[in-house]
Amino acid sequence: MTTDTSPNPARKSSQGIAPLAAAGCADGCCTPPVAPAVRDAGWHRAARAAVRLSWVSLAWMTVEGGLGLLAGVRAGSVSLVGWALSSVVEGAASVIVIWRLTGTRKLSDTSERAAQRAVAVSFWLLAPYVTVQAIRDLLTGSHPAASRLGIALTLSSVLLMPALGRAKRRLGGRLASAATAGEGTQNMLCAYLAGAVLVGLVANAAVDAWWLDPLVALAVAGVAVTEGRKAWRGEQCC
Repeated sequence: MTTDTSPNPARKSSQGIAPLAAAGCADGCCTPPVAPAVRDAGWHRAARAAVRLSWVSLAWMTVEGGLGLLAGVRAGSVSLVGWALSSVVEGAASVIVIWRLTGTRKLSDTSERAAQRAVAVSFWLLAPYVTVQAIRDLLTGSHPAASRLGIALTLSSVLLMPALGRAKRRLGGRLASAATAGEGTQNMLCAYLAGAVLVGLVANAAVDAWWLDPLVALAVAGVAVTEGRKAWRGEQCC
């Protein structure tokens, strides 16, 4: 009897997926793909879907960022301003992914790496301003005003962004595109941060817990730095 030593793609695939599942990464998004994606018709459909979702994100982030900045400045809320600025950063990430997946760049590995690092840098743009303003508010005891518009905006983000982020991360895995997955991670991060800001805004409106606002802002800055580092390395989970 002879032993079959020929390569078995199915076996290799299952061996590659098992460690991810064991690590709690059932969607396979926690590490870069082991092998390049096969750029077949399905890959091109996924690329078009990713571009459409990025356009949707860009439109939403334009509205969310503009209204969030207006509400944050009016209320004197550094956490709301920081969250609104993160929406601007997310919009930049959407532009990067659209750039990456259109024209001749669609099939370019060099463009993928450039887009991945640009997404990472977009995370880091947020941290310095928010950190300085949050520390200043803690030291001076600045009390932000209540903001109904801010509460409505952050609540909408908590409800909408997770689904958008999960869809982009799945597409990022299909496309072997850390840039696309990174944009999805930013959407998930937006929802998490919106939840934290929402708690601060409600607490401030209800019981004048003004100190929660700068503390949440510092958390926003810290998470942005951490996620930027992950995106730079090509880690696709938040």
